[in-house]
Amino acid sequence: MTTTTKVHAQWSSRMGFVLAATGSAVGLGNIWKFPYMVGDSGGAAFVLIYLACIFLIGLPILVGEWLLGRRGQKNPIYTMQDLAAKSGSSKAWVLVGLSGVLAAFLILSFYSVIGGWSLAYVKDAVIGNFAGQDGDGIGALFTGLLASPAILVFWHSLFMLITIGIVARGVTGGLEKAAKTLMPALAGLLVLLVLYGMTTGGFMQALDFMFKPDWSQLHGGIVLAALGHAFFTLSLGMGIMMAYGSYLGEDVNLLQAARTVVILDTVIALAAGLAIFPIVFANGLDLGQGPGLIFVTLPVAFGNITAGWLVGVAFFVLLTFAAITSAISLLEPVVEFVEERTPLSRLASTVVAGIAAWALGILALLSFNLLGDFLILGLNIFDLLDTLTSKFLLPLTGLGVILFVAWCLEKEDVRKELGLDIYDFSLWNLLARYLAPVGVLIVFFANL
Repeated sequence: MTTTTKVHAQWSSRMGFVLAATGSAVGLGNIWKFPYMVGDSGGAAFVLIYLACIFLIGLPILVGEWLLGRRGQKNPIYTMQDLAAKSGSSKAWVLVGLSGVLAAFLILSFYSVIGGWSLAYVKDAVIGNFAGQDGDGIGALFTGLLASPAILVFWHSLFMLITIGIVARGVTGGLEKAAKTLMPALAGLLVLLVLYGMTTGGFMQALDFMFKPDWSQLHGGIVLAALGHAFFTLSLGMGIMMAYGSYLGEDVNLLQAARTVVILDTVIALAAGLAIFPIVFANGLDLGQGPGLIFVTLPVAFGNITAGWLVGVAFFVLLTFAAITSAISLLEPVVEFVEERTPLSRLASTVVAGIAAWALGILALLSFNLLGDFLILGLNIFDLLDTLTSKFLLPLTGLGVILFVAWCLEKEDVRKELGLDIYDFSLWNLLARYLAPVGVLIVFFANL
């Protein structure tokens, strides 16, 4: 492969980098997926297993991706190509970078569709479409959204246009500036929603549900769900963190930054639960609604509580902000590759990559209507993209990253780069060489 030499961007500050990385991690997985997984998996037992997994398995892989990106100073594909050559390892390691960039591209295509749903619900909340509705009414509203190709294309296109507009402005002017604006706004909205949850009468029940474990409900399925979500929530295996690491200087302590990102990501996920579950309990709604918890169950409450329209607007704006911070990070590895592989400018690379993801997203959204009967291996296009990425590309890419860092790079060089003494590095080595890979393999084979 040949590259076009261009000046590689850098984060302007450690804080900007941490906020951008946290923004990538804090997406629909925190505000949408985490609460419904807690609801489906029995509450506190899932939460505690998840917290253990995210620190023991997620954190080492996160550090590994940043370390590789900072060493390579290129997109994930070229980074793995160059580092494999320098370490005398097989050229096949380039597949780790390739699968990460491919995963980011594929996920963005259908993630933008869900981001479009969130935008549509902001509109519905503003004009009062949830007012007085029961479960059947909200269900019909959501079904009507999915059944209309034109409406889905509009919201999907608007969401992707916002994403392209931010990424096209570059690392400091786009990614970093957006993170510094959206993350505080997201945190502020979440605090307001948690405070509102305290007034509903269901807050103490939510606290018990999330933090008072009933170990009798613990089983292998809950452990696997917690392990899988801990891996997914940090944006691992998507080339994102490797790309973000490529914009890092040597002055950033990777372990300290990773601990900060993991803590912020976890706090926001828990806060999302404390914002959502009090409303669910206070209104006698069903916890086990799965993905429908956000788009069907909660709007019923918003339509039947005092100032519900305002709470609904705040919630879906929050959800949209979270979706945008993740979407821009999903587009970035693809743009970085196109920009370094071709003579195209940053703007042109972003437009090309964005339009390609948008086009694939059109096929994904048509799975809910016009292409509903078109199946591949028994899955529609939307579900196929989700399955291919979450069950195959993400775990295999994450596994490749941690194995390469732990077994192919010089141990002493890694120790010095992480700023660890011999004893702490022994613990790191145990996590990186054995525990994290085994955890990822368990998720992979369980998904199969």
